Amino acid sequence: MKFSVFTASTPDWTPAEAVANLAGQGWDGVEWRVIDQEPAPSPGFWQGNRATWPLTGLESDVPEIARLTRDAGLEFSGIGGYARSFERDDVARLLAATAALGAGRVRVTMPLLSTGNYRDLLDATRKDLAWATARALDLGVTVLVELHHETIAASASAAMRIVEDLDPAAVGVIHDLGNLVIEGHEDHRAAFEMLGLYLQHVHVKNVAWQPVSTSADGTVTWAHDWAPLRTGLADVGRYLRTLRDFGYDGWVTLEDFSTAVPLPDRTRDNLTYIRSLLA
Repeated sequence: MKFSVFTASTPDWTPAEAVANLAGQGWDGVEWRVIDQEPAPSPGFWQGNRATWPLTGLESDVPEIARLTRDAGLEFSGIGGYARSFERDDVARLLAATAALGAGRVRVTMPLLSTGNYRDLLDATRKDLAWATARALDLGVTVLVELHHETIAASASAAMRIVEDLDPAAVGVIHDLGNLVIEGHEDHRAAFEMLGLYLQHVHVKNVAWQPVSTSADGTVTWAHDWAPLRTGLADVGRYLRTLRDFGYDGWVTLEDFSTAVPLPDRTRDNLTYIRSLLA
């Protein structure tokens, strides 16, 4: 396996700082966050993230993205796009940029469950992905569908309903350990077997559920929050070993959104930790 970091989780660093730090720590690659984000008074994961490339005008940034990444000796594990499957102009822009970079894979996000009837969303998304994968084949890149809570692809089973008739040469699935703690968990080995050739990328983070309030009748309300790899509910070591035993030898991208440890120490320790789990 090869290990990279998704820059959504490195908001304090500029792109140049991100590649310098990650290369210096021994990471194999980087997964760039691409989105038009809102400004913020201070860097944050979702707003004001300094390690983010804007989608608008992405074409003009391609040479600089390529130079920074390759001069640092890093590979592209993929492009972390946020365009929804039905936003075809934005998807086309991401596909073209991914091909120009030689980055191989790009995430296209799935519709939120809250935006419509599930069956209608599923039918529309299958048509959108058929359109996207036809272009991806022409460009020699792969569209990635991430398992993500609150979307129509929260589990491996749900993702298979979306991609099962599409060419795995042009579309794959991101199995995301942390997201599945929130929604969509299935036995990991069974999920890998179910996905088969569509298992083409992996995201690792961890999550914990915490009680946030108790009502007068004693009912406890729980909420999820990001957690360090060691302390969340998911058993990261067992997960990685199951991946290895299944035969997966692709990219594992870390996206740790916990903040208990400063960013440079967090990324450095995460790499040491995940390598130790596979030793």
